[in-house]
Amino acid sequence: MSAKMKGEICMDIIDLAREFGEKIQQNELYLKFKIASQINDEDKDLQNLIKDFNLKRINVSNELSKSDRDEKKIELLNKELQKCYNDIMNNENMINYNKAKAEFDELMRKINLIIMRSANGDNPQDVNVDIYNSGCSGECSGCAGCN
Repeated sequence: MSAKMKGEICMDIIDLAREFGEKIQQNELYLKFKIASQINDEDKDLQNLIKDFNLKRINVSNELSKSDRDEKKIELLNKELQKCYNDIMNNENMINYNKAKAEFDELMRKINLIIMRSANGDNPQDVNVDIYNSGCSGECSGCAGCN
């Protein structure tokens, strides 16, 4: 096979990947995830909670790095940090974001599994995309489970 032909084949695959990327961005799960992300970005209360959390995390880290640590102060700071984290995670927009992200991540795991297994010689039509429900990471090098 000539170098020109190899280059053309590679470009065909690259072009297909670009088209596929466009299809992903048109997918309902991607759109839900992007919208949820934008809503989070625009939620002033949530952004303030995140800023507060980051400041509290820095305070905990600073206190932990002191040679004369005040364990009671660290305990109090950790409780404040945990409360702030809980407030963030219980925010309705964050709940919606996490759900949308998990759904989109699951789609991407399935797509990546098909691509990786195909690159390893498996028939793309035979790849079991539900294998993740069994705890599979998709990295098959140390696994004898599904082959």
